[in-house]
Amino acid sequence: MGDRGLIDRHRAVLPNWLALYYADPIEIVHGHGRRVTDSHGKTYLDFFAGILTNAIGYDVAEIGDAVRKQLDTGIMHTSTLYLIRSQVELAERIAELSGIPDAKVFFTNSGTEANETALMLATQYRRSNQVLAMRNSYHGRAFATVGITGNRGWSASSLSPVKVSYVHGGYRYRSPFGALSDVDYIKACTDDLREIIQTTTSGDVACMIAEPIQGVGGFCVPPDGLYGAFAEVLAEYGILFISDEVQTGWGRTGEHFWGIDAHGVVPDMMTFAKGLGNGLAIGGVVARGEVMDSLAANSISTFGGNPVATVGAKAVLDYVFDHDLQANAAKQGARLMQGLRTIAERSAVVGDLRGKGLMIGIELVEPGGNTPSVPAATAVLEETRARGLLVGKGGLHNNVIRLAPPMTVTEDEVDEALEALAGAIEAAGGSR
Repeated sequence: MGDRGLIDRHRAVLPNWLALYYADPIEIVHGHGRRVTDSHGKTYLDFFAGILTNAIGYDVAEIGDAVRKQLDTGIMHTSTLYLIRSQVELAERIAELSGIPDAKVFFTNSGTEANETALMLATQYRRSNQVLAMRNSYHGRAFATVGITGNRGWSASSLSPVKVSYVHGGYRYRSPFGALSDVDYIKACTDDLREIIQTTTSGDVACMIAEPIQGVGGFCVPPDGLYGAFAEVLAEYGILFISDEVQTGWGRTGEHFWGIDAHGVVPDMMTFAKGLGNGLAIGGVVARGEVMDSLAANSISTFGGNPVATVGAKAVLDYVFDHDLQANAAKQGARLMQGLRTIAERSAVVGDLRGKGLMIGIELVEPGGNTPSVPAATAVLEETRARGLLVGKGGLHNNVIRLAPPMTVTEDEVDEALEALAGAIEAAGGSR
């Protein structure tokens, strides 16, 4: 059982809209590798990684040592008014990894803040408040990012500092174009994009922002090349393209370091966060220099790119490359997907199975159709926890199980997770 006293205290002083997983929420007090332990001593295999944030896992010596070395200097913070060596070094590395010409980097504390910054840059550079966003998208919880979120479950307000037009394409399973071939799907969505620009905007749009794989939306994967085709249309109008890499960056998709690489296009800007810090609060924007420098006013970030976060992030990047975690994401993701396909074939409630690398969504439906089944998803969430596995949940209808373990996950751990998932899905909906 969870800590009832702590649950009651949480609900008394924290917002009602701050969601907790499980009917009996847990407090995680210890972690090592890919496993975490709750306050009652039960250990779980973590296949959601703090919402894709603990990309390397828990209790990683190289990261902890780097942070402790910085703490030993006595400097946890100086602000961007002073030179921060680790910030400059990390920015240099991300600029090079981005592939964006003449790239510059601005660090923030979260993905929400990164996307807010990208919107400010785009609207200033283009002198327009018009934005194109994807249906079923999620970009954060702040004012502008809520305004461009195309998922009603996360759109807390209809008010917005930008004017948004929503585009087809990110979520294929329930799309009116979903039955088309990849080529025809891309063409239909691209034609729709052109019509949206011509009919719902004045033409001088600031930007399009898109997640290469929609995260909160349920790990929805469009056909490769969709955003490349979109970029050709955007270029005709001078519209900037922003790739939201908060969940898809750092090699998680396995086949590429950035999710947008699957679409054969280099964006004008990319936003990032989550896995870069492995739990440390860090995010940012990498953009073409002329776009980044387009602000005419002074600005700082008090905590963005602080010494502790950037030292830790440098250690994370070193670990990603030293251990070739992108390759491991591809290898273990393929193993996980293969096992899930077997489970799906004998399940009456798995409507769609999708993803890349270690970013996989299982959409659950009522048997015999594609009606979203929230009860099945809730049951799988609870059943996996009972079997010692932590997973995520999301999707437009809140009926998608999300799997995104640390990229250090092993074959044995994938097999352990598959066993728990098989039992949980069978308990939730039975067999075909």
